[in-house]
Amino acid sequence: MKIKVGDNVKILAGKDKGKTGMVTKTLKKEDKVVVEGINVLKRHMKPNNQSQTGGIVEFNAPIHVSNVKVIENTKKDAKKAKKD
Repeated sequence: MKIKVGDNVKILAGKDKGKTGMVTKTLKKEDKVVVEGINVLKRHMKPNNQSQTGGIVEFNAPIHVSNVKVIENTKKDAKKAKKD
């Protein structure tokens, strides 16, 4: 997988098509990435020991790697590109 944590990516397909965001987590075995602010889902949670209040929790769901395109790599890679 060529996409790494910290890369800025553009969404190519799905409900968030055309949006951009930064990769926060990669799931290599599933070929998916989690992008900040993209594919936000809401889950209704009951109160339990971890979450005493419960309620509606928003989280970023993974999106398949084939649906994202790298716009700009990590800062380290961007510095290398400027030198060339």
